[in-house]
Amino acid sequence: MKKCVFAGTFDPPTTGHKRVIEDCLKIFDEVVVAVMVNTDKKPVFSEEERVLLLQKLFKDESRVKVVVYEGAVVDLLERENTPFYVRGIRNTVDFEYENANFFANKKLKKDIVTVYLPAEQESLQISSTLVKNSVKFKKDFSDYVPSEILQDILTLMEKKDV
Repeated sequence: MKKCVFAGTFDPPTTGHKRVIEDCLKIFDEVVVAVMVNTDKKPVFSEEERVLLLQKLFKDESRVKVVVYEGAVVDLLERENTPFYVRGIRNTVDFEYENANFFANKKLKKDIVTVYLPAEQESLQISSTLVKNSVKFKKDFSDYVPSEILQDILTLMEKKDV
């Protein structure tokens, strides 16, 4: 059985994240979606809220497992017993960032296989930051988040001071 890890902050999950996970399901038997705890970021949504949003998004897909993880991705790959690490790439900035991480990760885990999945053209500008800024300035963000969780995000946002 081939399993991969797709890790990120997912604050909140976007249509781009959804597409990467769907593409992973075309390649792998199981996708571990890891909500990473990044102490350098101040997420709007709690880890639990992000997990619930992702679980709802893939509620009918038993091959998607959502976990919270704090630590190095190479350790998560070891825990999940897989060398496959998937990264979504929107542009050359993403590629440079991910490639630098690849070389660092390769020193820590020799058997890591990093898979880069390019974004579709209509998703190139979509990011969780774009969604949060759209909310902050009271702009429509419905095209940037999956329709299955749009209402959940709106409900959660009402309770937050964003």
